[in-house]
Amino acid sequence: MAKELTINQDEIFIGPLGSLGAYINIVNQVPVLSKEEEKRLALSYQNDNDLDAARRLIMSQLRFVVYIARSYSGYGLSLADLIQEGNIGLMKAVKRFDPDRGFRLVTYAVHWIRAEIHEFIFNNWKLVKVATTKAQRKLFFNLRKNKKHLGWLSKQETESIAKDLGVKPKEVTLMEQKFASKDLAFDLRDNNNEDEYVAPAGYLPSLNADPAETLQESDWLTKNTEALTLAMKDLDERSKNILKSRWLEEKKLTLKDLSKKYNISIERVRQIEENAIKILRETLIEA
Repeated sequence: MAKELTINQDEIFIGPLGSLGAYINIVNQVPVLSKEEEKRLALSYQNDNDLDAARRLIMSQLRFVVYIARSYSGYGLSLADLIQEGNIGLMKAVKRFDPDRGFRLVTYAVHWIRAEIHEFIFNNWKLVKVATTKAQRKLFFNLRKNKKHLGWLSKQETESIAKDLGVKPKEVTLMEQKFASKDLAFDLRDNNNEDEYVAPAGYLPSLNADPAETLQESDWLTKNTEALTLAMKDLDERSKNILKSRWLEEKKLTLKDLSKKYNISIERVRQIEENAIKILRETLIEA
């Protein structure tokens, strides 16, 4: 037999409920406070810093946060994230709520809930912010509300929306373009061909695009490689092998390894190495 669901208000804050649906079901079952009880709890929190009273106020309003968050589902963001941000706004509202002004908490909290959700959408809807000023933010939300279809606005529709919102038609068109654009990674590669760029980075000039510099670098490397090879021929076999083992091999040997290999002291290996480097340096300078 299924265990009967009982609501413990603190459980909603203690830990996860398993799913967003379970959370919504529970907050919808929390009783809504009467106006008198709401005022009593608000005064208790305001005058006595009663955190339990604040918790009860918040619990009674969580269903409204869910309702408001659902109205922003068209932005492609997680409903759970929107609810979470709305809950933060609700807590800020409870902290500042003054019951003596005569209005209900939900009336006051709507502004704070929407403000937090708006801020979250501005910061996460796209990588590049679509609105920074107060006027742009107002236009952002009102434009979505005023658009009746998915196609581009006509000139008449653009001018009508601009007039209603008190902005220039150019600003409406610019915001509409931002809605239509998508984020594109700067260095996104083609899945079918990893060597080809399909993003802005692919159109930038290569750092070594100058043929003259490329040729000069190649000639310098070839010349110095040939000079080093010739200089190495002047060394005895042991000195040559010590230098290769210490500097040119992929798996380099230590002085201790070489002392065991040639049955000489570590200090003697170091002297041979230094002398060989000195000979190479003098030969290369002369070349």
